[in-house]
Amino acid sequence: MPVLPVGGALLGAAEVTDAPEDPPDTPAMPEDPAMTIDHDDRSEPPEPENLVHFNPWRDFNDAAPQIDVFGDEPDAAQIAQFMDVVFGYSDRLIPVRSFIDKGQGFDGRPHNIWIEADTTAADKMVTFANWAAREGAAVYVIPGTVEEPGQARAADIEQMQTVVVDLDTGDIAAARAHLERHLGPPTMVVESGGVTAEGQRKAHVWWKLTEPAEGSDITRVTRLRGDIAAKVGGDTHFRSAHQPIRVAGSVYYKNALKTLVRIVELNADFERDLGEFVEAVTDMPPAPGVSLQPDFTTPDKPAAGEVLVTPVREGAQDDWSRFEGASAAIGHFIRMVHEGRMSKDAGWEGICGYNAAMLRPQWPVERLKRESERLWALHVEKNGPPLVRLDSGAPTPDELPAFSLGALLDDTSPMPEDIIAPRVLTPGGLLVLGGAPKVGKSDLLISWLVHMAAGQPFLGFTPPRPLRIFYLQAEIQYHYLRERLRQISLPPEILAAARDTFVATPKLKMLLDDEGSVRAARAIQAAFPEAPPDILCVDPIRNLFDGGPDGGGENDNTAMMFFLKDRVEVLRDHIDPDCGVILVHHTRKLSKHQVKEDPFLALSGASALRGFYTTGLILHRPDEDASERKLEIELRNGPALAPKLIDKRNGEWVEINPMNERLVRAEMGAKHDAERDRKGEVIADILDREARAGRMYTMTLFAESFENKSGLSGQTSIRERLSVLTTKGVIKFVKGEAAAELGLPTDRSKYGYLCVEFMELAVGEDVVDTETGEVFPGRVPVRPSHYKCPQTGAVLPVENPNIWVYPDGGEA
Repeated sequence: MPVLPVGGALLGAAEVTDAPEDPPDTPAMPEDPAMTIDHDDRSEPPEPENLVHFNPWRDFNDAAPQIDVFGDEPDAAQIAQFMDVVFGYSDRLIPVRSFIDKGQGFDGRPHNIWIEADTTAADKMVTFANWAAREGAAVYVIPGTVEEPGQARAADIEQMQTVVVDLDTGDIAAARAHLERHLGPPTMVVESGGVTAEGQRKAHVWWKLTEPAEGSDITRVTRLRGDIAAKVGGDTHFRSAHQPIRVAGSVYYKNALKTLVRIVELNADFERDLGEFVEAVTDMPPAPGVSLQPDFTTPDKPAAGEVLVTPVREGAQDDWSRFEGASAAIGHFIRMVHEGRMSKDAGWEGICGYNAAMLRPQWPVERLKRESERLWALHVEKNGPPLVRLDSGAPTPDELPAFSLGALLDDTSPMPEDIIAPRVLTPGGLLVLGGAPKVGKSDLLISWLVHMAAGQPFLGFTPPRPLRIFYLQAEIQYHYLRERLRQISLPPEILAAARDTFVATPKLKMLLDDEGSVRAARAIQAAFPEAPPDILCVDPIRNLFDGGPDGGGENDNTAMMFFLKDRVEVLRDHIDPDCGVILVHHTRKLSKHQVKEDPFLALSGASALRGFYTTGLILHRPDEDASERKLEIELRNGPALAPKLIDKRNGEWVEINPMNERLVRAEMGAKHDAERDRKGEVIADILDREARAGRMYTMTLFAESFENKSGLSGQTSIRERLSVLTTKGVIKFVKGEAAAELGLPTDRSKYGYLCVEFMELAVGEDVVDTETGEVFPGRVPVRPSHYKCPQTGAVLPVENPNIWVYPDGGEA
């Protein structure tokens, strides 16, 4: 990897424009360093005053001397194939350039055009390639499209539909074989015309995507191009979206060699999904003999080691100025920090050491700090966030913030917006959710996180908007994770809204140590390349716990603090310092009295955990025989919240009104409830069995007949149960004409005969099955004619006897 450019190049990319001399006008292309063909076919960039535009109306009689007109000519068929692979799915404008290849004995001027990415693109490119061939010029395109003529910077690229690697050094055949073995056959291979020192033909290997990449996916494509190049020894300049490349079918002129840039392999139907391709490249090992350690020297710039040990005096008395020397040295340490080869503190110490030892006189610390911050920002913007060490950051000294009482009182700025309101999870906060095994922590957590990802409230917890959530879990394997997600009863609109904002891992087999933290950071950045997640959830602590170099466990305060500060906090700071973190933890067994007094003592492990979090949640069952759970809440950053009584009803988590919870003799009350439910089931079962035997009862007759039988109590108790069951709609009535139709004596009581759902009455006659000859007692269905109104207690006629209706609140 080259050192940071010294001198004026550090101030940003230069813009060069030129105005055409003859109509019609052609917009100018801004010149960017990467547009200067810095790869296998490197050409020296021309001076700005030499820039002209290609103009089909220009008189070419003053063209430079031409090379052998009987040599290779542009191949229209190959140009068409190339344009289909690289731009077939794209629209907007294609930036095209031509340069005079060096070594021909004459100079020329670059020409820029923009052509529409439509059905005419191939014909226009053939026309341009034919003109360029007569001029002895090579033809390049940026393999992406832009919106307006004149645009060609990385930020201007709107679409890219291919991934390409430029193989320009070493064993080209071995590199191609390595790529095909691990990534599958490419869509297209182009021999660019150049030859390596070993005599092998340089090549461009292309993979066509199933659809054009846009927006943040363009960053994924360019990072992918750089990663592939790094692993096979290719040209890493293709990390830049605006890096141009030769057009297949055009003519290569260089050092008196004229040949065709030709397609040597074409699998036009082979396309790759971007997400799957990213995974394949991630899994691909480096090719044999390829080291991923960057090279800090380039032929045209001083080596980093030379810069670091050479004194530089003011007034440009040496080979480079103090500014150039300091910028190069800072750039070296920035790369070391960015690539994880040095911590940020060590990087800053190195910069200060260079300043003190080599700059004469040395820069003031404030200037050194400003320049470091500026170059760090440029480096991160160009190369993305640090990917290797999680303690990497801008190599500047850490300052301890401190505020006076007056400053704190005078600061009336708005409070930061809660990630999850009310103050349950605040920016930079840490929430710990604890619970015993199988109490439902993960089920509750997944439902909660999906609601947050959809931007919808859950059990009174409210997000300000749809949140980006990364769920790092180490308990549920992939297939069972997707099964559980399908089993969770959530509204379709919630699931639709959270499809892309909730990202989960299958069961991980790793610790959150140095290597695991790096893997986690890479996965999070890949999942949310455009913006960092709002919430990082680790489930559970136990399966990912790293106690540090001493190998302490969860019960060791020192090990727990190491995990929280050197693992969780560092990972969060690497992702986004304002990201909220949720940790899931197990609880140990406590007595009910202990849980009542202080439920948070149940958290497993060292007491350091409780002193570190900003919010604690404990999920437990107050009654092991009941389904209800209690969610205890402890807040550091806000007012206390009352515990929540929750339960899972019909697959959904709901909050239960705590006013309905017994406060006195709860266990005895629950037993009485169960006894009443049992009596109701017994009564309904007796009525059904008696009807099948040909007997039906009024309320009074039933209470008298079954007093102290089948576990029932006295008449009064039975009548009370019957009254409740009729109000709930479990029991209804048959009276008047409906009773007469069943052959029952007409009863003058208020209610008539008791009836339950699906009741059948024996009629005293046998029925013979005509097919089998079996004899069955004859029965007729009993349908209710009246019911008890739950509001007034009045006996009202049933509207449709064939449909059994339960009033609201009754049993289904």
